Amino acid sequence: MGLLTILKKMKHKEREMRLLMLGLDNAGKTTILKKFNGEDVSTISPTLGFNIKTLEHKGFKLNIWDVGGQKSLRSYWRNYFESTDGLVWVVDSADRLRLEDCRQELSSLLLEERLSGATLLVFANKQDLPGSLSKETIREVRTQYPPYIHTDSLTISVYISGLEILCLITLISCLILHHLLCVCVGPGPG
Repeated sequence: MGLLTILKKMKHKEREMRLLMLGLDNAGKTTILKKFNGEDVSTISPTLGFNIKTLEHKGFKLNIWDVGGQKSLRSYWRNYFESTDGLVWVVDSADRLRLEDCRQELSSLLLEERLSGATLLVFANKQDLPGSLSKETIREVRTQYPPYIHTDSLTISVYISGLEILCLITLISCLILHHLLCVCVGPGPG
């Protein structure tokens, strides 16, 4: 059974999902969100609060909350946990100096009771930049936790062969709906 078939068979009340997109500052959360929505990404400034984008496809609605990642804002993240179906943790693959901070913040989030039912997707961004973290290092960030996707910093091309952005959204939604633990990641850089 294909992903679109699964979505067609879902009950109407299950056709709306809430994703919380978090990560350290400058990881690329807003850029990813704007690219998903087909918006211009040439002038993006740090997020000082949050952005909400709603993506719709074939009657399926995905509400994505992009919350600023500056250290001063991280204590407010818990205000966004309620009713979260999925957590997208964005890693700046080129930021080796803050890898341990990234790991610690993710570990803290995974202890939050209000996120206990949410599906985790680790999004390894900026894979095209020189010196970006290898797949093995990204796996260490997520340790025993589930899926990750590699992207590059400018085009946000996703290294899952043949999938377009809408298919990726469908895939993420199905991961959330069914709490799947695996995504086949094709051979991206790193």
